[in-house]
Amino acid sequence: MAMAQLEVPRYTVDDLEQFPDDGNRYELLDGMLLVSPGPGQSHQLVATLIAAPMINALMLPGHAKVGLPGIVTQPPGTQLQPDILVYPSRFAADATWLEVDEHWLAVEILSRSTRVYDREFKRQAYFALGVQQVWLVDIRDRSVEVWHSPTTSRVVRDVIRWSVPTLDTIVSIDLAHVFAGFR
Repeated sequence: MAMAQLEVPRYTVDDLEQFPDDGNRYELLDGMLLVSPGPGQSHQLVATLIAAPMINALMLPGHAKVGLPGIVTQPPGTQLQPDILVYPSRFAADATWLEVDEHWLAVEILSRSTRVYDREFKRQAYFALGVQQVWLVDIRDRSVEVWHSPTTSRVVRDVIRWSVPTLDTIVSIDLAHVFAGFR
């Protein structure tokens, strides 16, 4: 007896425009739809506390832009939304995400619903899309996995010192401050 084959629907970046604005995050990875609940309060707070020093050191002086969230897209079938995306300031403030073709840093705040996707699939996809560095922030573990390449990482639990590409700038982020108040 032959088993019926299940056909998984494939989507395009253009299809994402048709999805409801219902608080969920809709992303595509090679045409596969990834749906996760919208970020919770602790998730957003941690993203803000990580982005704040980047905004102060990079965005305010005009060196870079910091998106919360950002979008990394490669039509027709891939569009991912890192919680924080840092990219060069040479892109106009009203540029579309498709026009932004250089990505210095993508940051994902891990949650129960996104942990596997972020760690196993999206991290690799970011590098394939040209993102230069990926951080996976684990609130429960009070740590950040800093991925310099698809195969090279280190776990940071104290202070992240990020050397900004093409700039003589280092952004320091004190993780004790970021994770203060979390159990």
